[in-house]
Amino acid sequence: MAGYGTNAAFTAYADAAGYVFPEGTSDAQKTAARQRGSLVIDRYERFFSGMRTGGFAQERAWPRTGASTYYGESIPSDAIPVAIENASYEAAFLELTNPGSLSPVVTGTSTVKREKIGQLEVEYASSSSTDVADMVALATPVVTAIEGLLWPFLCPVLPGIAVV
Repeated sequence: MAGYGTNAAFTAYADAAGYVFPEGTSDAQKTAARQRGSLVIDRYERFFSGMRTGGFAQERAWPRTGASTYYGESIPSDAIPVAIENASYEAAFLELTNPGSLSPVVTGTSTVKREKIGQLEVEYASSSSTDVADMVALATPVVTAIEGLLWPFLCPVLPGIAVV
């Protein structure tokens, strides 16, 4: 599986953003990070317009047929918008420097509400919800740089109108 973009473009993006790769980062590590970063972006697929150009067998959510921006601009069916690639690079860099940080594992039974170590005691804010979707939403990090790059490609949420 390949992530969005290329290692060269990922490196150029990171350099332009002032990010510094850890000493000795290999091409294989960058490729793996791009793969994980692309998986993070593909989690937004349900909010993208259109459908995969290559159908269900296509590895990534992009390119898409019938896709348009939030403002209704058509996106060619063979194009992956630069902002989608850049969002995947943001996610890839986070995954490279902190593996697994964008894909937390959620288990409702291991939630800690209060912890005491010696004289120090900390009580964490917690949700009383036992709904899996709520627990996942609470555990999923929000990266504003990624959200900012993706929003022009997300479908607008329109209020439902019931006609009787």
